[in-house]
Amino acid sequence: MTPEVVMSMAYQGMRITLFLAAPLLITALLTGLTVSLFQAATQINEMTLSFIPKILGVFTVLVFAGPWLLKLITDFTRELFTNIPLMLS
Repeated sequence: MTPEVVMSMAYQGMRITLFLAAPLLITALLTGLTVSLFQAATQINEMTLSFIPKILGVFTVLVFAGPWLLKLITDFTRELFTNIPLMLS
């Protein structure tokens, strides 16, 4: 296995990881920002108030983007296992 193959596999793995994590992290970030703005506007200083909207937002994104995320990781894994004989030669 050449260094180029290893770097290509590492690049693909990091790219897939980014694609899998980004929708969930962006949703949690935007929900937290919205709740924080609401708390600042109403002067409600309850730290636990942001957890439930974040959980609901992430769950909603998982419901809608879950099939795409699952297809993405399945295709990557299938491609990785298919290319194992090519990597050994």
